[in-house]
Amino acid sequence: MLWFLICVGLLIGGYFIYGAFVEKVFGINTQRKTPAYTQTDGVDYVPMSKGKVYLIQLLNIAGVGPIFGPILGALYGPAAMLWIVIGCIFAGAVHDYFSGMLSVRNNGQSVPNLAGKYLGKGAKNFMNIFAIILLLLVGVVFISAPAGLLGKLTGMSVTMFVGIIFVYYLIATIVPVDKIIGRLYPFFGALLMFMSVGLTIAIMVSDQHTLLPGFTPGDFLQNLNPKDAPLWPALFITIACGAVSGFHATQSPLMARCVENESNGRFVFYGAMIGEGIIALIWCAIALSFYDGVQGLNDSMGGNPANVVYGASTGLLGAVGGFMAVLGVIVLPITSGDTAFRSARLILSEYFNMPQVKISKRLVLAIPLFVIGAILTQVDFGIIWRYFGVANQATAVMMLWTASAYLIRHNKLHWICTVPAMFMTDVVISFLLSSSTLGAGLPMTVATIAGTITTVCIAVLVMYIAKGKAQELAASDIEEA
Repeated sequence: MLWFLICVGLLIGGYFIYGAFVEKVFGINTQRKTPAYTQTDGVDYVPMSKGKVYLIQLLNIAGVGPIFGPILGALYGPAAMLWIVIGCIFAGAVHDYFSGMLSVRNNGQSVPNLAGKYLGKGAKNFMNIFAIILLLLVGVVFISAPAGLLGKLTGMSVTMFVGIIFVYYLIATIVPVDKIIGRLYPFFGALLMFMSVGLTIAIMVSDQHTLLPGFTPGDFLQNLNPKDAPLWPALFITIACGAVSGFHATQSPLMARCVENESNGRFVFYGAMIGEGIIALIWCAIALSFYDGVQGLNDSMGGNPANVVYGASTGLLGAVGGFMAVLGVIVLPITSGDTAFRSARLILSEYFNMPQVKISKRLVLAIPLFVIGAILTQVDFGIIWRYFGVANQATAVMMLWTASAYLIRHNKLHWICTVPAMFMTDVVISFLLSSSTLGAGLPMTVATIAGTITTVCIAVLVMYIAKGKAQELAASDIEEA
């Protein structure tokens, strides 16, 4: 219990200490009008209170990632919890803050346009394609997972639930943001917090289970995977949401269009990521505790994290409490899946310069996305999840480099973004080079060396581009600052 509480305390402390430092480096302007007021359209640009925007942001970014990812990551032992804490404070929350605040500073623009402004046209074109692919994969993952849990919970047809969720997604994607998302998501956010706190208290007071049983401080630095799967770089791909996730870069601009003042940015963007980190810690700890260790978790999971969610929730909270907890887990992906499709619609609208005030324009972009999504639901879930994990972290890399370039241009402390950008770049490249299923299948030592060399080259290139763009766009920078 002590080690779990220390991890939670570090995350909370990270918000107040490092979060304040990141905000100071960025340099907020409380007198500057936000896009919620300068671009108000009653559809996507709608001013909302700080508390409401925070809860919506938390639900937007917290799909099944901070639950399924940490459960799978728990197979490596408590090292997964250490990565959640370090990754969340120094990489994930920084990533989310800059993806949100750079959007606030640029009229609510999406990540491809931000990448284009600070890294060049090539980065913009790459991110347009990559972001749409990622969002489609997210939408599909966040349909299949809740539909499967609903089928398990009710005994009814999973296909039927897939259809129902699809219909809801279409409606939520095209209606104004304050009609469904703004009204229902704060309530869902409260349900999420109840579920997380309830499960934590239940396992702490349980007579049958002990929180992190038998683990020592040394276990936090060891790989305890029962199948001897390598910790580097797989753990950092497996646990994305909860530590650092590129999907969040596609979601933060949604709330950047609703933030009332730049002073709310740290609470909304950095704070929501810290909240997701706590959720990830809870599920990682439950996975390690409910089954009395890594081996028991591996034997009980059966390759599907949903089995852990269902078993632990009903086992710790009983039938009624377990139903509420599983319902909270179902709400998470649904409330992220609809905003994934909404983000894809807005990215396409920026690319084609198609205003979204008229519902007919929204349907023109939304319907093709749902058709493609319906086709992808026929692909095996495991395959979709693997590609989602890699695409997710690659998007995070691009956003971190974009933020780094912004700070370089403004002669600010860019290392707060450059260091995590370099680390995650090395993770993605090393994983792709070493993976036998998704990449080249090279020996790990060769893949890591090649990944490190490539990362250094990319860092030099970004710094060169950023300094060049600083001179090219000096006039716009004066206005932006």
